[in-house]
Parts: sequence; structure tokens; C-alpha cells
Amino acid sequence: MNEASFLIRVAVSDDKIYSTLITDEMEASAKARGTGIAKRTPEYIEQKMDEGKAVIAFDSKGEWAGFCYIEEWGHGKFVANSGLIVAPQYRKTGVAKQIKKKIFQLSREKYPTAKIFGLTTGLAVMKINSELGYKPVTYSELTDDEKFWNGCKSCVNYDILMSKDRQTCLCTAMLYDPKDGVSPQETKEYFQEKKSVFERLFRIKWLKLR
Repeated sequence: MNEASFLIRVAVSDDKIYSTLITDEMEASAKARGTGIAKRTPEYIEQKMDEGKAVIAFDSKGEWAGFCYIEEWGHGKFVANSGLIVAPQYRKTGVAKQIKKKIFQLSREKYPTAKIFGLTTGLAVMKINSELGYKPVTYSELTDDEKFWNGCKSCVNYDILMSKDRQTCLCTAMLYDPKDGVSPQETKEYFQEKKSVFERLFRIKWLKLR
């Protein structure tokens, strides 16, 4: 299956019907990899959809293919692109990369001055992040927001994190700093200009698929 076979768009309230499927797949994927993730409830995923802070993917037949959402930390100084998940049958098709690019663009649009960071054990995600401009960093360069670190409590590796005084764990920390690339104002103006065009194109394609 090629990349053109997928529709990647900002999730909306109507997509709440997929929330349980998404959280179930997140948990199953983590167990299969033998790694831990901060558990999320269907209600939390639905909230992200209501807020316009999530991206969802569908195949050419309208079947759910993947998902990712934005979390805000430190009063908007940091944001994370979290919960990336792809349906098993669509892994290694390139859809994960498309989702990551779309959620990155959405993050830059909503939070043009924020640093975007992530913690991951996946080599594929690390590669995609690198292509987007992320750089490996120490944990000390991430947000010090306690709510973020409390989210790690449900991870199977939480004891390791705490034994290292939250300075390191099995996950690799990666960070995108807008100061290293396009200026926040330039990015904001770009997305304001392009947003209406993107929305029209996605709406037309989505109507055709339905």
C-alpha cells in the first residue's frame, strides 16, 4: 500500500467512535514491544478530539489506520506529540511517518513558540523525528512539569526512571526547538495562509472516500 492510499487529517468530535479502539491498540502494542506507556482512557482521547489536538488516519476504504495527539506542558512552553499508534495491518506502510508529519505541523500551528519533545524506545520513531528536526537531548532539557512525569507512573519502567532521579531511562529523549529553524512568526503566518487550502483539499478527498 502506498502513501497516497491514506487520508491524514485533524480528528473531530465525530471520530470519538474510535476512541476505545485507539486506547486498546495502544495498550496491546506496548505489551507486544515489552515497553511501557502512560495509559490513556477513551475519555482522554475524546477530549483531544474535541480540542482539535489530534490527528487521525484512514485507508482508502475509510477504515481506521492510525492516530496521534498533542499534549501541552509548562504552560505552553513545551508540547509533546504523544500516543502514536498504527493499526497492525498498516504498519510498515509509511502511514506512521505521514501521521508524525501532520501532528508536527499541527503542533507548530497551535504552539509556534513551543519546544516539541518526545520520549520513545522505537527506532522508527527516532528516525522520523530526526527528519523533522528533532535532536537527541538529556532529560534535563525536557519540561519539568510534574504532570508530565506523573504520567510515567503507569509505565513498566517507572522504577528505573525514579532510581535515576528522572535523569535517564530506557526511552530516548528528543527535542525540536523552533529557535533552531524557521522563526515562530514565519511558521504562524505560513500555516494561517495554508490552513484553508489544506482543509478544502482534505474535505473534498474525505467526501469522496465516504
